[in-house]
Amino acid sequence: MAALSGCSAVPQAADPNSDAPEAAFAPRGPFIDAPTYDEALQRWQSPEDINAWIGARFRYDTDRAMQLSETQRQASGRMPILAPDAFFAAPRGVCVDVARFALETLRTLQPGVQPRYLMIEFDPVSVRGNTLRRHWLVSFERGGQHYFFADSKRPGHIAGPYASVQAFVDEYAHYRGRRIVAFSERESYERRLRTRAVAEPAS
Repeated sequence: MAALSGCSAVPQAADPNSDAPEAAFAPRGPFIDAPTYDEALQRWQSPEDINAWIGARFRYDTDRAMQLSETQRQASGRMPILAPDAFFAAPRGVCVDVARFALETLRTLQPGVQPRYLMIEFDPVSVRGNTLRRHWLVSFERGGQHYFFADSKRPGHIAGPYASVQAFVDEYAHYRGRRIVAFSERESYERRLRTRAVAEPAS
């Protein structure tokens, strides 16, 4: 198995009120760059390549986090999540932006590792009067083991291997200092809309 760049023991403390990167995860290490997203897809080969680029290039956008909070979305509706090519051109955003970039890129490069979103729902916190509870990152599998990356809290870090998603979630709750009330692996970041059954008229 190829060495996983960024793998290390989970730090024991993090700011529980923010998804922004911790100082311990400042950009470091070599990475493969490219002038365009299409060229990056030609040069990159693995989760490690995507991960290293994220570690070097990603910048967290606190204002956008507030705009995507539950409070603001209820008031103004949905906001678009950055497409991978747009994120590559300007790699600034929040957890779901970097997760979408990593997942769709990895699906193009190595669909066999079964990349999925991991949506984590924490106990809610209020930041600047806005309610924040959901956090997104990406899972993939190798050799029957689970790995997790594209985490805005730890850009450039691959967590794993874990025997199960639950094992990672338990450790992640401890690291974040927040209770996780629910989590799920998903194929899409978009919320599933409930549809109401419509009774057909009697013949």
